[in-house]
Amino acid sequence: MVVEVAYALPHKQKILSLTVNEGTTVRQAVLASGIEEHFPEVDLQNCAVGIFGKGVPKPDERVLNSGERVEIYRPLIADPKEVRKQRAAKNKAAKEA
Repeated sequence: MVVEVAYALPHKQKILSLTVNEGTTVRQAVLASGIEEHFPEVDLQNCAVGIFGKGVPKPDERVLNSGERVEIYRPLIADPKEVRKQRAAKNKAAKEA
């Protein structure tokens, strides 16, 4: 069956199509993709992954279906909640001034 593995940086992205056996897990597909040749900095054993934008909490157990796209996620640089909180505080201070 055919699946895709995708990874993206702000300036570079790659989607690799590969043929895998029935019963292949998400993690197995990531490891078999060869994506580390394009992005050697990615820790494929521990990276967060998802399928079509939905996170997969147990990639070593989740079996893929034909046509699915596995996405490798980058670690967050900043906590989104904290960024929103800081932006709100800045806007509040600006309105009070």
